[in-house]
Amino acid sequence: MADRPSQSESIYVEQLFAMRDYGRTTLYVDFRHILDYDEVLARAISEQYYRFLPYLRRALIECVSVYIPGYLYLNAHMASTASSGLVTRDFSLSFHNLPIVSGIRSLHTDKVGRLLAVSGTVTRTSEVRPELIVGTFTCVECKTSIPDVEQQFRYTEPIMCRNPMCQNRTQWELDVEKSRFCDWQKVRIQENANEIPTGSMPRSIDVILRSEIVERAKAGDRCIFTGTCIVLPDVSQMGVPGVNAQIQRQTQPGSAVEGIANQGVTGLKSLGVRDLTYRTAFLACMVQSGDGRSDQSASIMEEQEDAQTVLSGLTEQEREELEAMVVSTDIYPRLVRSMAPTMYGHEIIKKGILLQLMGGVHKQTKDGINLRGDINICIVGDPSTSKSQFTKYVVGFLPRAVYTSGKASSAAGLTAAVVRDEETGEFTIEAGALMLADNGICAIDEFDKMDLSDQVAIHEAMEQQTISIAKAGIQATLNARTSILAAANPMGGRYNRKQTLRANVAMSAPIMSRFDLFFVVLDECNEAVDWNIAQHIVNIHRFRDAAIAPEFSTEALQRYIRYARTFQPKLTPEASDVLVEKYLHLRQDDSGGSVGRNSYRVTVRQLESIIRLSEAIARANCRSDITPAFVREAYSLLRQSIIHVEKDDIAIDAVDEEPAAADATTPAARPMTPAGVDNGQAAPTRRSITYDRYMELVNQLVLKVNTVERDTSQGISREALAQWYLEAHENEIESVQQLHEESDLISRVISKLVKDGYLVSLPVDDAERVLGGPEQVLMVHPQVDVDSLQ
Repeated sequence: MADRPSQSESIYVEQLFAMRDYGRTTLYVDFRHILDYDEVLARAISEQYYRFLPYLRRALIECVSVYIPGYLYLNAHMASTASSGLVTRDFSLSFHNLPIVSGIRSLHTDKVGRLLAVSGTVTRTSEVRPELIVGTFTCVECKTSIPDVEQQFRYTEPIMCRNPMCQNRTQWELDVEKSRFCDWQKVRIQENANEIPTGSMPRSIDVILRSEIVERAKAGDRCIFTGTCIVLPDVSQMGVPGVNAQIQRQTQPGSAVEGIANQGVTGLKSLGVRDLTYRTAFLACMVQSGDGRSDQSASIMEEQEDAQTVLSGLTEQEREELEAMVVSTDIYPRLVRSMAPTMYGHEIIKKGILLQLMGGVHKQTKDGINLRGDINICIVGDPSTSKSQFTKYVVGFLPRAVYTSGKASSAAGLTAAVVRDEETGEFTIEAGALMLADNGICAIDEFDKMDLSDQVAIHEAMEQQTISIAKAGIQATLNARTSILAAANPMGGRYNRKQTLRANVAMSAPIMSRFDLFFVVLDECNEAVDWNIAQHIVNIHRFRDAAIAPEFSTEALQRYIRYARTFQPKLTPEASDVLVEKYLHLRQDDSGGSVGRNSYRVTVRQLESIIRLSEAIARANCRSDITPAFVREAYSLLRQSIIHVEKDDIAIDAVDEEPAAADATTPAARPMTPAGVDNGQAAPTRRSITYDRYMELVNQLVLKVNTVERDTSQGISREALAQWYLEAHENEIESVQQLHEESDLISRVISKLVKDGYLVSLPVDDAERVLGGPEQVLMVHPQVDVDSLQ
């Protein structure tokens, strides 16, 4: 390095000084720099890495002695000569950015000793333990010290005492003070979901981490490990169940310990000769986060990033594209239209998934209580309505997303399992789907098929975002900061509009309240919609990717979401007032009147859902403050997803009119009978209309009364209101019979609006009443939120 100055040299010289300043002992080498420097050297290191590793470390020690000689020894301040007991630091090299990233399935014996990069998902991590690297032993018989006995992945003692007068070969004591240890951790990684061949079981391998790279990989992380394959004896195969494995040399036939001869192990000198099995492990020198695609998308859901960090990792072109998206108008609906381009329609669901990817703001109270910011969504619908496609899209869009099926998942598989380590015999925690999706999304298909006992296991994870385990002597609380996207089929196969949402899905009330949004997708026969869907599907099969032209690409959406999640929006005083007002409307809807009798209880969780949705909408618009418009949008989305799907058909019959007629003191309070209608041909005394139709009439009639009240400061009579509606819809009325039916329906609906509290009937003073005018007029009830009517 000193003989050939280059740009790379200055990088690593600065890194050497940084090692001294921060107390580190690992030098990180970019393999691309070695390729640029000398391809022959790069090929030699790549093909015989394990052979050259001691020489590379010796070269690193020489570089340290040249540039920072004072950092070479642990106790240099105490002595200045080797005879005074100087202890050299253990320096190590870590390579990264290898040109090829291999899969676990490709690790065979021809890769042993080569420098490799392997990608996988971490499923289990052990505790950090000290590993003996170089041991100093003391002979028990003559007390002779034998230093620098190198350990070979197992406890290795000297073969014989160096004292020629001593014949000791077995009695040794380890001198801990003069031996060298390093941190050691074992990690189990599994093939990434997109790398598993069809019909194959996922492969896994143990990765050994040492020194400063321990604790860099956590359960659920998709990481790239750089290092080499090594071959180790499989200790778990050395014994018979129930018999302790005792390895000793067999000198005479039949003298082996019972149980050991059956396994073919006859001593360390004969390892590999008989039936002893070996296994492959991976000795890593570097751990990188990522899944082999791009570092920008690997941490979309990370909460700790700031805007400057995100922008620094982008190229100039990507940064310009991101800035153009941020300052553009109507970015929120444009992002929604770019989500899941292969699926036609379903704008509401796409909006919910976008807000789930944005997420709310995680908060923590002074008491240490965490308030979740992740948004949980459940999609309930008829068969063939793209439910599973949405879950698959989210798993493919987000790097840290886990897909699982409800019927094939148990409580331990979703949360965490306690398993016994096959080598040490100790119990360890193996991550489940929710832990693997930490800081991501867990997509659970066929959620309704899951057993209720298994659904109970994810209650804590959905609200508290933790998983508590107390079994096999292990008591731990693990993080599960994940959003859940569930897809479920209604009971009976088809969604029954005559029943509530609770009656249509096989879920308990506690778990339903933990979902922020419920979307119901119905398979309705609509000629125009069916034609558009068929045309869209046929075009995808004909033209493939050419038929899909979203405004923003998947990579652009990933960069935008990652940047938008750096914002921490806060509620403004105006938005807080609107938020309280909307929550009160939800509670009133839940408890008052026949309209809301089919809703399940609206709780404080729905208030928190509106807050989270408002924060996500503000993030989608790259805003640091939450405006009242964002709160109204969140309220509208929650109302459409939860309240709308639970309404039953509205019964409008003569019984609804009798109370109003009985309390009336004037004929104007009674339902009108249009001119020309024969009482003998009146409509049946009992009628019912769908909730959608009823709410459509509510919106039109209440808005008309509000308009008249605002313009004239007076109300409107029942007859005038009914006459206005019939005139506004005269083009839709094709016969006298239909006119009679519509007139009777409007009369009943107006009476029901008065009864349900949408309108109020007030008497008119004699002094203000015009001759022949109405004695009572209708006005909007003061508690009705006119702005929420559309």
